[in-house]
Amino acid sequence: MDRLRSLLFALLFYGGTILYVLAGVVLMPVGRAPVRAVANAWARYHRRCASAILGIHTRVEGDIPRGAVLFASKHQSMYETTDLCVILDSPRIVMKRELARIPLWGWLTQRYGMIAVDRAGGAAALREMMKRGEEARAEGRPVVIFPEGTRVAPGETPPLQPGFAGLYRALGLPVVPVALDSGRVYPRRGFVKRPGIVTIRFGEAIPPGLKRPEIEARVHAAINAFEITPS
Repeated sequence: MDRLRSLLFALLFYGGTILYVLAGVVLMPVGRAPVRAVANAWARYHRRCASAILGIHTRVEGDIPRGAVLFASKHQSMYETTDLCVILDSPRIVMKRELARIPLWGWLTQRYGMIAVDRAGGAAALREMMKRGEEARAEGRPVVIFPEGTRVAPGETPPLQPGFAGLYRALGLPVVPVALDSGRVYPRRGFVKRPGIVTIRFGEAIPPGLKRPEIEARVHAAINAFEITPS
């Protein structure tokens, strides 16, 4: 049954995605605001498909500050990438540059304001990420970064990548750690998804200006709250 639901989800979600992408492309000449509206509608569509077809629902815990805030999130699947767009106010999400090169869809992510980073780009890539982050701060938009650098399986707690500390220092914003457990039901690899509740827990805001070892230790512990809490 899970396989059948997953197949139906893939057909409806990715089929619908084509329509949203086409709508976004048509609206690109109008400006960024309509493209953001289409992208946010697409994120809500993903949530509805996951809920109605897969039986996957979101439970949000903790307080969510608005405006220019840096959110440092655990990353286990595609699920939170779209759901954070639903929960937050048009966030600018740091993502790998390869996604921005996907025809049509990649163009829309750039118009939306996603921050595409070349993970092999070294110092130049870090400077570009900081520049885009400063643009988001000026716009009053939140920035989302996945500080471990990539999706990981439940139970894995890799060290934070250096880009997080650089962005934290450059922006001078409070950082809110985000723990989640999406990988239990919506795995990063594998076609079959299972019904269940994805908990997205927003931790207490950590002030700007901390030294790198302290901010990294505090964020690492907070985003891995579900991994280190005994079952």
